[in-house]
Amino acid sequence: MNGLTSVLKYVPGNDAGPQRLATELGVDTVLASRLLKAVRSPDSLSLIHRAPGPEPLRRVLRASAKHGVPADILAAAHEAVDAFENLIDSAAGDRSSLEAILSAWVPEARREFELRRKQAAFRAISQLKGVQANVFAETAIFTPSADGQHCDVVWIKAVSGLSRLRPAAVVKFTSKRGVESPNTRVPFTISGEPVDSVQNAVVPEFCTIPTPLLTAQIVGEQTHYLLEGVKLGDSVQMMTCEVNRSEIPRYVPSARGRRAWSSSDLAIPAQRFQFDTIVHKDIFPGEHPDLRVYDTAIRGTADRNDPSRDIDQLDLLESLESLGTGLDRFASSDVPQYRQMLEHIFSRLRYNSMDLRGFRVASDYPLYGSQYAMSFRTTDPTPGA
Repeated sequence: MNGLTSVLKYVPGNDAGPQRLATELGVDTVLASRLLKAVRSPDSLSLIHRAPGPEPLRRVLRASAKHGVPADILAAAHEAVDAFENLIDSAAGDRSSLEAILSAWVPEARREFELRRKQAAFRAISQLKGVQANVFAETAIFTPSADGQHCDVVWIKAVSGLSRLRPAAVVKFTSKRGVESPNTRVPFTISGEPVDSVQNAVVPEFCTIPTPLLTAQIVGEQTHYLLEGVKLGDSVQMMTCEVNRSEIPRYVPSARGRRAWSSSDLAIPAQRFQFDTIVHKDIFPGEHPDLRVYDTAIRGTADRNDPSRDIDQLDLLESLESLGTGLDRFASSDVPQYRQMLEHIFSRLRYNSMDLRGFRVASDYPLYGSQYAMSFRTTDPTPGA
């Protein structure tokens, strides 16, 4: 599209920014901005991604003719636009499909492609499910158990801006153990009471008033929390916490080739998602976790140690951040009162935050039905253990 660059040279203020260009051409600022980004692209693939559609480009060319652009330059530019339209039709069928192809080669195109499609999926699923949230967050905290041979796992679930869009919609959260263990799973509250039914997993200090009513249903290794009484128009903030003593083995021989992992399943359509894993410094020392995102359709929640689930990984631009050590490093701009939540939990369970290091994945419009899994290489048993 070098023809476009030649055309714009004749338009006054072409180098003064999109607002001036929009005024001179009589087009909107968004179109002018996108046009300037396109002609300044470093390569052809980026140019194709950034370029406005064929019809807006023709509108620009018609407006440019009023500024005395020579006929041969305009003709060359029109030919370039025709070739662009033919590329869209022949290579992809429509612009949306072309963007999907470009996303494989242009990082900028991929980010925009994923975000727009995830946003569209969020809108559709939230309306079909009849429920949505501004933020859905989970935190897994691993610390050594009293027996020295296992890890205690604390699970925090936090949701803000939760609203019901359809009267009969069911709002459900689930926690479960995803690894083999001979022990029966018995989740407790931070006060040491069994999570058996009704309200006791809720932490009212970090919930809207009146405190949301939860009913807990325990089915085998799973605990389902059903949120009751959310009316149309309500906006709910809620936090639950459960403590699972001796949840998983602390030591697993590396020769077994297994990894310790935690995961968060997206069971509520949300605009923003945050998943933290916080580990004691003596557990998985020196390890940085890896991140996988799974599609749970048909086969359900994935076991990170099951190679047959590798084909269910979603190829998304998600990244894992190391937060460092200590409470001050675990703050969040997405989750309301998040630092206070952690401080409350650490205080009740007598954790020293300087013994804890954190890792985070955060995402806009996470895919409903996906599973984010962080995993660490296991630690060999110590001699005599």
